[in-house]
Amino acid sequence: MPRPPQIPSRHKPIAASAKGQSGQAAIIALLQQAFALHQQGQLAQGQALYEQVLAKDPKNFDALHLLGVLSIQTQHPAAAADLIGRAININPNHAAAYSNRGNALKALKRLDEAVASYDKAIRLKPDYAEAHSNRGNALLDLKRLDEAIVSYDRAIKLKPDYAEAYSNRGNAFLELKRLDEAIVSYDQAIKLKPDHAEAYYSRGVTLVELGRLEQAVASYDLAINARPNYAEAYCNRGNALKELEQLDQAVASYDQALRIRPDYAQAYSNRGNALKTLKRLDDALVDYDKAISIEPDYADAYYNRGVALVELGRLEQAVDSYEQAIRCKADYVEAHTNLGNTLFQLKRFENVLASYDQAISIRPDYAEAQWNKSLYLLTTGDLAQGFQLYEWGRALARRGASNQFLQPLWLGAESLAGKTILLQVEQGLGDCIQFCRYVKLVNALGARVLLEAPAALARLFEGLEGVSALLQVGQVRPDFDYYTSLLSLPLAFKTTLTTVPNSTPYLTTNPEKQKIWAERLGAKTKPRIGLVWSGSTGHKNDHNRSVRLDALTQYLTDRFEYVCLQKELREVDREALEKSEIKNFGAELEDFTDTAALCELMDVVISVDTSVAHLAGALGKPTWVLLPYVPDWRWLLERADSPWYPSVKLYRQEADRAWAGVLERVAADLLRLKPSVNAS
Repeated sequence: MPRPPQIPSRHKPIAASAKGQSGQAAIIALLQQAFALHQQGQLAQGQALYEQVLAKDPKNFDALHLLGVLSIQTQHPAAAADLIGRAININPNHAAAYSNRGNALKALKRLDEAVASYDKAIRLKPDYAEAHSNRGNALLDLKRLDEAIVSYDRAIKLKPDYAEAYSNRGNAFLELKRLDEAIVSYDQAIKLKPDHAEAYYSRGVTLVELGRLEQAVASYDLAINARPNYAEAYCNRGNALKELEQLDQAVASYDQALRIRPDYAQAYSNRGNALKTLKRLDDALVDYDKAISIEPDYADAYYNRGVALVELGRLEQAVDSYEQAIRCKADYVEAHTNLGNTLFQLKRFENVLASYDQAISIRPDYAEAQWNKSLYLLTTGDLAQGFQLYEWGRALARRGASNQFLQPLWLGAESLAGKTILLQVEQGLGDCIQFCRYVKLVNALGARVLLEAPAALARLFEGLEGVSALLQVGQVRPDFDYYTSLLSLPLAFKTTLTTVPNSTPYLTTNPEKQKIWAERLGAKTKPRIGLVWSGSTGHKNDHNRSVRLDALTQYLTDRFEYVCLQKELREVDREALEKSEIKNFGAELEDFTDTAALCELMDVVISVDTSVAHLAGALGKPTWVLLPYVPDWRWLLERADSPWYPSVKLYRQEADRAWAGVLERVAADLLRLKPSVNAS
């Protein structure tokens, strides 16, 4: 951060133009008194005396120059530029005047003119370290960063103890992402000036960029120790603490920033982000609204407000907030993408693609927009284009990972005859179950197929047709010629709605496991219904897809025997399960071979959108899947059947997004089941 313009330390008043020794002496005395007050920081009093001098002597160089310096310090740069310009007209050979006029022009954002003014100062006084440093500051603002560093280096060569130049040179290195050099420069500034608050602050910013968050917090603390009212340091300290997931401490740091500076819009917005992460969504909205009231064109505050409103289910308001963010910042790709996502959730499909396409036109490599566009296309049945864009999801999944192979990626173009291909898993268990159907198609191309599987699915996949070798994720891989993801196989085989390979069952159960579980269930006296009412709590859409058990049990009659097919039980459902007649074997389900065996023993499996729904569908069992208003892409829209699983029947929420109507239809269809239905 450049320091404010300085009063020349060895200012010598020149002779006043008024005639007469007594008048001249009075003006000099008045000027010296004004200068003393100015140096003491009594700016209003100093200004009044400078103005008195100019009333007596309008062409007094010193009064014009120094009043110009004072005007910069009191945030009146236009007046400063005029005053110092008039002084230069009187004495065009005064280096300090050109340097200070450069400061005024820089404050006015007239940066090229500022550089020219510093250049004149330097021509008059080549060893003028402050002018070189100030020139660097203007070049820094112009983003002429390499030139700025040259100016700072010259200033430092002339004045080796110039802490400000070291600090600002660090800022230039930071802008250039030469982060280690920035740290060295800040450290030198701090060595020269141990209470250099700005250097500690900027050093903290750089340490955050380097991912050294705890050290960044320590650097912000040192900035605050040097300047206790440093609101920006408190705010950025809060940001670092938020990244460290120390959310309560982050909120406290933002609080301190706002106590110092109550109109600090960024601190309100950032505190809102921390409160949002703490799920204090209403409090977060209050902070975003406060930030916007202070800074009405604050695009990030509108954007984050939209994110919070989505979490609260207030989707129409979220749309308004994203649209306002875009009005403030037309190229805000994240806002365009989230607007598309929210319109999708509202089923306002006529504008969804336009939002994604706008984001992509701004930033073609923005994976999130490409990925979300693919989900929209897949959901609306355009599998060909959807699976092509779905590959962007692989880029997101690999983000931050080093899982890159020397072998080429296979997407269907190359012959696999006599080749070995590795099929990877990159997403959830349900995805693995859905797309492992393609393994036999890959094998039919003449390939030797190495299939990786997560531990929970490894034994289930042992009998999968087309597998040459089954590897658990993390196991040492043998040599292979190509690799691809299970999720990329629909693209490789150019899958459309009419060419989905949907022959079931393509998974089978272990006969021994099925026998064990048949004995465990005991003699069958009623049709058996397998139940899955909730999925993994870690799933990003779990709040929409899962049902509370106490809501489900209201629709279950005693005409059936009910079996829980899910392993994970939420605390909120424990009491309802204990009061019910539902058989629960959660702790005994070692892996999906146990779940598959239980599914085979059911007459119908009723499941929310989880991996068990895919498992039952892959086994060819009658499966009723309960879907939220906006389902996952694979279930498409409107239809009651699935092209992926012929045995699946779909029950969809209506526009009220409530489960009651879904469960009423399920209960009615259960009562229509013929008592003679038997388990396999």
